[in-house]
Amino acid sequence: MALQIQAETAPIAIDKDGAARVGGTRVLLEVVIGAFADGDSPEQIADSYDAITLADVYAVISYYLHHREEVDAYIRQQEEAGERIRQQIETEHPEMLRAQKRLQALKQSKSS
Repeated sequence: MALQIQAETAPIAIDKDGAARVGGTRVLLEVVIGAFADGDSPEQIADSYDAITLADVYAVISYYLHHREEVDAYIRQQEEAGERIRQQIETEHPEMLRAQKRLQALKQSKSS
């Protein structure tokens, strides 16, 4: 029997908000790629997120390695958008920033 080679589609879908998600889950592409860039193995990544399969992690990493510039540009855009939203929240709701700082201080005092 001859091996039949079939093209695989990367298990990445863009949701209604423009976020790239992995394997039909809520796990973001940038989370998987970030873990990979931090040195996590595909097995570690799959173990960290029950919703995605090991095969999906490998497929996403393979897609990334073949389309690194495109994916890196997408991740930079997402980070910039997140930063703009953070700045908008801090400007429009400074009380949230004060509450966050209080929580961080409380957490540090409890860990000391």
